[in-house]
Amino acid sequence: MKFKLTNIALALGCIAVLTGCRSKATTIAPQSSVAIFDSFSYVGDDAFYKENPLPDEGSYYNPVLAGWYSDPSICTNGKGDYFLVTSTFTFFPGVPIFHSRDLVNWTQVGHVLSRPSQLVNMEKQHVSGGIFAPDIAYNPANETYYMVTTNVGAGNFFVKTKDPFGEWSDPIMLPEVAGIDPAFFFDEDGKGYIVNNDDAPDGKAEYDGHRTVRVVEFDPATDKCVGERKIVINKGSRPEEKPIWCEGPHIYNVDGTYYLMTAEGGTSDWHSEVIYRGPTPFGPYTAWEGNPILTQRTLDKDRVNPVTCAGHADLVKTPEGEWWGVFLACRPVADNKENLGRETFMLPVKWTEDGWPRFVENGAEVPLMATRDGVKRGDKLTFGNYERQENFTDSVLGCEWMTLRGNAADYYSLSKNPGRLTMKCADVKSSEKAVLPYVCRRICHHNFTADTHLTFVPETDGQLAGILLLKDESHQYMLARTRHGEEHKLEVRKIAEDGVHTIAAVPVDPSLADVDFRVTGKGLRYGFHYSTDGGKNWNLLADDVDAGFTSTGVAGGFTGTVVGMYASAAENID
Repeated sequence: MKFKLTNIALALGCIAVLTGCRSKATTIAPQSSVAIFDSFSYVGDDAFYKENPLPDEGSYYNPVLAGWYSDPSICTNGKGDYFLVTSTFTFFPGVPIFHSRDLVNWTQVGHVLSRPSQLVNMEKQHVSGGIFAPDIAYNPANETYYMVTTNVGAGNFFVKTKDPFGEWSDPIMLPEVAGIDPAFFFDEDGKGYIVNNDDAPDGKAEYDGHRTVRVVEFDPATDKCVGERKIVINKGSRPEEKPIWCEGPHIYNVDGTYYLMTAEGGTSDWHSEVIYRGPTPFGPYTAWEGNPILTQRTLDKDRVNPVTCAGHADLVKTPEGEWWGVFLACRPVADNKENLGRETFMLPVKWTEDGWPRFVENGAEVPLMATRDGVKRGDKLTFGNYERQENFTDSVLGCEWMTLRGNAADYYSLSKNPGRLTMKCADVKSSEKAVLPYVCRRICHHNFTADTHLTFVPETDGQLAGILLLKDESHQYMLARTRHGEEHKLEVRKIAEDGVHTIAAVPVDPSLADVDFRVTGKGLRYGFHYSTDGGKNWNLLADDVDAGFTSTGVAGGFTGTVVGMYASAAENID
């Protein structure tokens, strides 16, 4: 691996005396054992969007939610409002909720799980633990919205609300529903049902990945399951082929016929979506001979701009009678590596003459551009290239910001230094399964730039602050202001399973209080930069750094890479 060090002082073994200016008009002095961030900007700059402009107002890019927004679920209240939720695993707040009136322009209106009381036992869980595959549903009989999900550390539960723009209830546990991926179905007669993925019959799997889909009736009046929980799918759509992981199920009533849709094939490049139908919510269900209704697994692996891992879908019907579907998929750069995670795609659903829905024909590519006629795009889109600037002028963080395994309220403040984010150098490492002094956002583009301005002077060894790129506990990069005895540095570190490694470093004057940091992403390479004159001139600290290290293809797991502001008092290097 080759890294380029461009700082002349470092090459000569000299100590550079670096002085700088601050990016805000009002300066601030460094404060004891805290890092002060006065801004954070994120700019997406993917070539595909520049080379393929949208042709008309009814068109949009796939993914419709760019970046790590996996396991999408969608519902409508039948009055023109659509709501969409995705997984968050161990990040806080949990389960972002988006609203749209036209299926193209989406606005995040908050999080379903916005309070610590709704997210229990997150500490000590792996980054890809926590909240799996949320499902959102609307029950017109009682005009209530429901979100049901799995907390790996606590079990299956749901929350509910009359106002999806506001607060949701505390969790109502579902001890009768074992397994994962629960989803609600509310029928026209007012009855409710929960369908989900569970173990093989009697817990005796015939092969690895042998699962079942089960259904139980749910009483909205008592918030309890009633009656027998029944197996409706065993193994999958073609059981003789030993299909794996029939999961993420949903039930729909279409003109009196019940359709059951599930994912199959696992979450990697064999992922797919299949469909069944039957006379009742309990079946018996018959699989369509034309399954799968969505997959990319048979396509040429060397195709241009590939979409892979397509599956885990949900359907919605518009007031005009159209059917649309959302699903997850990936956009690898090469060798199944990317840092965006599983993203939310959307397509119109076509019906065959004999009454089966389908996203794309087998062998057809998921399009990166699609159209919904009559829709005008707004100004702030969730797809394509865009910029986001955060100046910390509000009393709370914006919807795009997250912390890990808890709300981290003990570690950061927006009020201590108004107009800035102040973060404690806490006694915790980024590699620990704990709540971290870390505020982050998703990476949503293959090519991106992330900048922040930092005011900070480390007082002891182990104290540092800067930008952290995180995939999980052992796949991270850090660009930080550090201290080793009396020597102060700007460093790029790699946090891996075998320990912490310094990739590049430049000595700085101990009195340096202000520095701008920049991380650039270019597909499978990262660049790390710094400025000491308020961003007027940038110095390259490390280039050509392996971004594949933080990809799912290398690290595994279910999330994408996140980037944000970090501080610690425990990051000693021997």
